[in-house]
Amino acid sequence: MTVYEIAELAGISIGTVDRVLHKRGRVSPETKARVEALIEKYQFTPNPIARRLKRNKSYRFFALLPRRDQDSGYWGQIINGIETGAGEVKPLGVEITVIEYDRYRSGELRTIMDKALSEEPDGMIFAPINCIKPLLAKAIKKQIPCVFCDSGFPEIKPLCTISQNPVQGGYLAGRLMHLFTGSAERPVAVLDVHSMDYHIVQRRDGFLQYAQEHRFTVIVKEYSEESDLSRQAVSLFLKENPTLGGIFVTNCLAHRLAQTVKKKRAGQNFVVIGYDLIPDNRRLLKEGFIDAIISQRPEEQGRQAVVNLYRHIVLDEAVAERIDIPLDISIRENTPEY
Repeated sequence: MTVYEIAELAGISIGTVDRVLHKRGRVSPETKARVEALIEKYQFTPNPIARRLKRNKSYRFFALLPRRDQDSGYWGQIINGIETGAGEVKPLGVEITVIEYDRYRSGELRTIMDKALSEEPDGMIFAPINCIKPLLAKAIKKQIPCVFCDSGFPEIKPLCTISQNPVQGGYLAGRLMHLFTGSAERPVAVLDVHSMDYHIVQRRDGFLQYAQEHRFTVIVKEYSEESDLSRQAVSLFLKENPTLGGIFVTNCLAHRLAQTVKKKRAGQNFVVIGYDLIPDNRRLLKEGFIDAIISQRPEEQGRQAVVNLYRHIVLDEAVAERIDIPLDISIRENTPEY
């Protein structure tokens, strides 16, 4: 039994468990009783954390992520999760610095990475998108423990990768498309945005695997960057493919497609499936112009990245090499208002 496991069982933060263990700070009587009952039940001893507190050592983690406003605000959700985790471990002597970069201006990223490494962080968190891949070797060479969230690279082995299985996600999107369209008579399409990113390719391949097994026709259209999926580009694609029964967008930009379909195909049976419950996708899902969104709990990914670095570096605990995030499906009926 560990501090982390007690926190999970009690439904509280690691910092709150620490306050109970060391009788400092304000904790409600109900929470204190719950933690003490778990300590008694599992015969927990706080010696490992006590030794670290005695050292009076502080730790610094750095998180390098795309700007929180990019990709329709998706990265902001991961950063929110990291900040939540940072609040949990701050009372335990861990400081977390989040550094945001422009993923579409990779020239500045090398300078940002060098500056972060010069600070000699105890651990680092990355979103392994293509632009940062060439620079990860620097952190690995310095033997800095790294956690990946959102995706991974098959040839790079960090301390821990926290993400969905992208092939299963794409396969699920194929199954949803089949269920919503009700047949395989009309072709469907995959709009493959950020088509060079490993996990995006895997999502597309999972969708194509389902389509092949169930014998329906798929048209694949690739877009290198977010800006390529403009309304003009979508309108042209729909004009060139007038018989489509639906489209799967492999990242968070389903709302751009849905806005165009909303105007072009009002009243027609046309299915839109996408990824990530960002505000624009949530709104169009509630309005009925997106049929389903596969969500990957970005806030929980960010929080888990912090917690697992803490467990490994501060508590010397073993952490899983991979933590799989569930494939959550959001449809109109089970999605709360934003």
